[in-house]
Amino acid sequence: MAFPTDTFYGLAVDPRNGDAVERLYELKGRGAAAAMPLVASSVDQALEIGHFGEVELRLVRSFWPGPLTLVVPAHPGLAPRVLAGGRTIAIRVPADAVARALAGALGHPVTSTSANLSGQPAAATPEELPATLASGVDLLLDAGPAAGGRPSTIVEVAGGGPRLVRPGAIAWERVLESLE
Repeated sequence: MAFPTDTFYGLAVDPRNGDAVERLYELKGRGAAAAMPLVASSVDQALEIGHFGEVELRLVRSFWPGPLTLVVPAHPGLAPRVLAGGRTIAIRVPADAVARALAGALGHPVTSTSANLSGQPAAATPEELPATLASGVDLLLDAGPAAGGRPSTIVEVAGGGPRLVRPGAIAWERVLESLE
């Protein structure tokens, strides 16, 4: 399913279903070493699939719902391919009500990789979906244009503190300031 988020359109499958995850990797042409990010309907739903320490919870309180993705240790139950051989999962609660409602209606977080072919620009509207991608999507949830702009900022908290994985919509300086 293609659906809007507070940044771009994303592609959703059940991250617990190995066949669905495999199909998503093939559809996007995504490399096996790249994990799939998830969106959740709420903080509680995110806590069901990942372990959040005190620093991550401080970031959650400051930036969720919104375009901050946190990399946290994953709980069991996700398809191994979603984790790309690792033990962590990237997850966020988006500011977009449609994206949150989708995860809420399904009762669990969903993948939220950008609706594009790997390495290509992300789609901010349904019309921007590449034809080869659109033909492989079972359902398009068209809620008009997504905000576009920058993707979500991705942060991982390791032993030495927070680490910027990918710059994005939330400035790194704001992330650091929220932890002071």
